[in-house]
Amino acid sequence: MSSSKLLNQVRFPKNLKSFNSGKLRQLADELRDEVIDVVSETGGHLGASLGVVELTVALHKVFDTPKDIIIWDVGHQAYPHKIITGRRHRIRTIRKGGGLSGFTKRSESEYDPFGTAHASTSISAGLGFSVAYNIQNQTRYVIAVIGDGALTGGMAYEAINHAGSLGYKIIVVLNDNKMSIAPPVGALANHLVELAEEDKGNGKGSTRKKTDKRTSLFEQLGFKYNGTIDGHNVDDLVSELEKVKSDKEDGPVLIHILTEKGKGFKPAEQSADKFHGVGQFDKKTGQAPTKLANVPSFTKVFSDSLIKEAHLDSKIVGITAAMPSGTGLNHFAKIFPERTFDVGLAEQHGVTFAAGLAAGGVKPFVAIYSTFLQRAFDQIVHDVAIQNLPVRFAIDRAGYVGADGQTHCGAFDVAYLGCLPNFILMAPADEAELMHMVATAAAMDDHPIAFRFPRGSGLGVELPYRGELLPIGKGRILREGTQVALLSYGLPLEDCLIASQTLEKLDISTTVVDARFAKPLDKELICYLAAHHELLITIEEGSIGGFASQVLSLLSENGFMDSSLKLRSMYMPDMFLDQDKPELQREYAGLHHTHIVEKVLSSLRDTSEHNLLESLAISRVE
Repeated sequence: MSSSKLLNQVRFPKNLKSFNSGKLRQLADELRDEVIDVVSETGGHLGASLGVVELTVALHKVFDTPKDIIIWDVGHQAYPHKIITGRRHRIRTIRKGGGLSGFTKRSESEYDPFGTAHASTSISAGLGFSVAYNIQNQTRYVIAVIGDGALTGGMAYEAINHAGSLGYKIIVVLNDNKMSIAPPVGALANHLVELAEEDKGNGKGSTRKKTDKRTSLFEQLGFKYNGTIDGHNVDDLVSELEKVKSDKEDGPVLIHILTEKGKGFKPAEQSADKFHGVGQFDKKTGQAPTKLANVPSFTKVFSDSLIKEAHLDSKIVGITAAMPSGTGLNHFAKIFPERTFDVGLAEQHGVTFAAGLAAGGVKPFVAIYSTFLQRAFDQIVHDVAIQNLPVRFAIDRAGYVGADGQTHCGAFDVAYLGCLPNFILMAPADEAELMHMVATAAAMDDHPIAFRFPRGSGLGVELPYRGELLPIGKGRILREGTQVALLSYGLPLEDCLIASQTLEKLDISTTVVDARFAKPLDKELICYLAAHHELLITIEEGSIGGFASQVLSLLSENGFMDSSLKLRSMYMPDMFLDQDKPELQREYAGLHHTHIVEKVLSSLRDTSEHNLLESLAISRVE
């Protein structure tokens, strides 16, 4: 590895303005080494960051940031950007509690003008900035850097269409690495390949002319198309960016650069999808530390269960939105390639595509992260729920997800799905329950159905060979008591059981119930709990408006708000919680078993104090 002689001189972009081309190349080499060194210790998004090192140097060389703004689509490739924008001294805190975000974040730096973590947003936001500056008579350049994978998202084309019609100056840099997380899919990806192949014959760093026989899609939508450029040649990048900057003509411009994901680190070049997001690894070999645990992840259990169901039912198909490995559908695809569909970063299309599949008589499973499902809410309402189509949603990464922080937290799915008629909502307390819910969803043919499960390893419970069908809307009692009822939805069940043991030692008789369903609720069971216990507490790893709201609404309708029953709810705090280890996020959120005990004791104490005050008041009257 090279020393960091030049990188040590660059605290902010202004420090590299005087560098000649030789120094810029050396700076890029040092910056790449720094990224590899950092991520080997911290884990994080490696491949994407290595692919934009030269582009990062060139952009900050040519443009006057932070006056001129750079918006990094998705934001996971911004590690080099963070290092040379005043954050190098904190870069080893990235994705840790109290540290730097793994994505761009407005509150973190003036060099991050717009927060990004979900795909396909940069051009829309950049166009907004461009129009805002024009209205205020400000001359500032706006650059949106978008990877080719993000161009599978329809929102990017909505923005391109709008930008082409408005005619404002916005510079879009298309970082074409032929990948997003996995290889991009669809005809648009093929179009980019064709453009690159055509430009090979036009010479190095050529610019397509309007008089060419065949124009690009971008030109047809009103963009000047410049490409293709070697994205790892700093000299070519600086030259192209300076040319675009000096062009005073209005109108949007697209610069098409070719890069390699994982550039400069052989293991990442050879396995770009594997090194998209990594844990700690050895810099020499790329190997991660050996893990001793043999407990499968919830994602793996879901994937294996779906495969078992698909062997028995040829109508089952899997859908992913550019996340085959993250959702486990890569394993499904190896066995059933013709029944696996990667729609790209296009959740809206994916959901309506699934609705069409369901209407056509097959059984679609949409495997998707909780945070990304919210991108398709109208399609869930209009195309699935209203038509009562049996689309199955396997909602991965529900609850706290750790290092990816606010933007990837799976907080809201129960709230936004629970308000929809026709939906069935489930949450497993462990991986065996997840198997049952996969089987139950596969058998459901007259309603949309969803089940949410967390990131990470399961609890290590014994697994059946195949899941069993669950009775819809029925919970289960795991421990019976008389004084306090703990009603859990999903993963918090384990903490409820631990809390109940502590409470029993304090002579507080406790019932523990696994609700299994947030919709429909087990009305009979919940009303029984309310009628036969002094205190009822709901516990969930979801936002306000979720499972607790469903339960409280049920109890209100059945008159329990008028009784002496004490009701309490425990859920995620009403805030966007920063990144940390999931267990620390739950601790901060007050969802640990110790917090359940504290909630019980404080609630019972309130009851005792209330009864004491009431008796004193009666004695005074007498």
